[in-house]
Amino acid sequence: MTVLEVDIKRKEFSNAGLCALEDMHFNAAPGEFLAIVGPSGAGKSTLLNIVAGLDQDIIGRVRLDGRSLVDGTGSRSRIGFMFQDARLMPWLTVLENVLLVLDDSKDRIERAHDLLRQVGLDEFAKAYPGQLSGGMQRRVALARAFAVQPTLLLMDEPFLSLDAPSAERLRASLLNLWGLLQPTILFVTHNLREALALADRVLFMSVCPGRVVLSLPVQLPRPRSLEDNIVSELHDKLLSEHPELLSGLVNSIDGPVTEIGEAENQSKGGRL
Repeated sequence: MTVLEVDIKRKEFSNAGLCALEDMHFNAAPGEFLAIVGPSGAGKSTLLNIVAGLDQDIIGRVRLDGRSLVDGTGSRSRIGFMFQDARLMPWLTVLENVLLVLDDSKDRIERAHDLLRQVGLDEFAKAYPGQLSGGMQRRVALARAFAVQPTLLLMDEPFLSLDAPSAERLRASLLNLWGLLQPTILFVTHNLREALALADRVLFMSVCPGRVVLSLPVQLPRPRSLEDNIVSELHDKLLSEHPELLSGLVNSIDGPVTEIGEAENQSKGGRL
C-alpha cells in the first residue's frame, strides 16, 4: 500500500537557469520512515517544499492518499514540517506555540500537554522560547510537528548543529512519537549514521539535478543508535564499496548493495 507518490519529471528555477530535480521518483508506505541523504545542493529541501505543497511549479505529480498536492486538490492539513531551526513564536509560551497548530477542540490543551510530556518539557509549558536552550526549542518544535497528528511528517535536518546528547535525546523522542502515531516520515540528513539508525529505508540522491540513485532498505533490528555495531558495520561497508555514494557522483546502483541491510540483519537474527 502506498500513501505518498512522488513523480517529479523536472523542477526548474527558471530565473536562475537551474534544474534542481529531474526524474525524481519514489513511493512511501503508510508509517514508513524514509531518510533522504545527498550532497549539498542536490535539491533535498526543494523536494520537501514540493511534497509540502509549498512549491507547485513542477512538471510531474505528488500525491498523498491518492490526492494531488501540486494542483491544490489534496489536503495539506495532516502534513507536519520540522525545519533546521525551531521557528517558534518568541512572544508565545511553549504551550501556546504547540496550541498554535491545533484546532479549537475541547481537549486541545490536554493534547498539547501530553505532547510536551512526551518530549520531556511539560514543566516548561509556561516558559518562553528565549528561556530555553537550543535543544529544548527543537523539542518544542518536534511536539508541535506531531500536534496535528500528521499522516506525513517532513523533517529538514531537524537536529543540525546540536550537541551529541541533545541530538540523541531528540532522536529518542522522535522515535517514541513515531511509534505512537505512525506517520510516514521523510527525514533529510547529511549524517549517514543517523539515517541508518533511524530509517526503514534510505534514499540516496545524486548531485544536482537531484534524483534517487539508490533506495536502500535498512533491515536491522530496532531499537538502534548511531553507535551500535550493526549500524557502524553497514555504514562502513556502504562507503567501502561505494566511496562516492555520499557525494552523489554515481549514476545509479543496483544489485548487491541493496541486500546489505538484509544480510546483516539475518546474520544477527534481527528484524525490523
